[in-house]
Amino acid sequence: MLASRRDVCWGLAGAGLSLASAAGCAGVGRAPQMDPLALVDPELRAAAAQQASGPRPPPMSVEALPRLRAMWVAPDTMPPPAPSVETRTIPGRTNDPDVSVQVIGVRDAGRLRPAIVHMHGGGYVSGRAQNATVFCQRASAELDCVIVNVDYRLSPETPFPGPMEDNYAALKWLHRNAEALGVDRTKVAVMGESAGGGHAAILAIAARDRGEAPVAYQVLIYPMLDDRTGSTRRVPAHIGALGWNEAANRFGWSAFLGMPAGAASPPSGAVPSRLDNLAGLPPAFIGVGSIDLFVDESMEYARRLVDAGVPTQLHVTPGAFHAFDWVVPEARVSKEFTAAWKSALAAAFAA
Repeated sequence: MLASRRDVCWGLAGAGLSLASAAGCAGVGRAPQMDPLALVDPELRAAAAQQASGPRPPPMSVEALPRLRAMWVAPDTMPPPAPSVETRTIPGRTNDPDVSVQVIGVRDAGRLRPAIVHMHGGGYVSGRAQNATVFCQRASAELDCVIVNVDYRLSPETPFPGPMEDNYAALKWLHRNAEALGVDRTKVAVMGESAGGGHAAILAIAARDRGEAPVAYQVLIYPMLDDRTGSTRRVPAHIGALGWNEAANRFGWSAFLGMPAGAASPPSGAVPSRLDNLAGLPPAFIGVGSIDLFVDESMEYARRLVDAGVPTQLHVTPGAFHAFDWVVPEARVSKEFTAAWKSALAAAFAA
């Protein structure tokens, strides 16, 4: 039986407390106890209650990773017949293995089109490109663009910078092969959800700093931007009680960085929120839910981008938990959220 989006979302949150216990763990400096379910948007509440009452996976650990990764063994639905999906193997960084990518929506036409380099979610430790195949096909069709969906290496087996270099290799490959793919090099965006959003932000930074493969826009969907969240910086108890919690975040970041999350000196370029200089980054869309663990870091990153002169759109959905748009895509707030990032990308591509 294939894992559903709901199973996948909640399974990856298994690092710690149940919703009920999370609501009551008001430690030093944390907000007073409140019922997280009372804060959930009405159309999302049934799914949230189902998650809260379901069986709990084991605490996230290296030993538990095989079970958690097994929940991502296949996409949730069969891919539609179009746009086309071609799996290719492209050269990785020197002395690194080749990188597997899905190239979606290439057409035999003379008109150059925009492109997206897409990174999947999974807390830096799980997931694979195929989990987002249908998502990318739909985005390719609606936005009339080519999408390169990257199957980057996972941590802790490959810590930073390995996964970033896989994504950067895909970005450079797209630029080098733009004519053959029918891509306009001036309209290349990077995009991802959760850890994929973190990877998109990291990739935008690397592209700016290296100056080899320009990025025109970045779409960061509830992005994983700051290793201090849940480690050296706590959040109110009702934040992150659904979908992805503090303990999971500590594990994911520690695996990715190769050192404890929140350490004084993380690897340069690995944590977007700890970058001193954000000037010169591409315009951004940042979307997050108001009770997502990443809400504070998303709003702060958006503020810092604005202060650095980067055109930035911030969309905060009230009553929405992590990955709500995948868990309950038919909800009004999910449709509005999806329409917002698609509208932002369409405007960037039309500029």
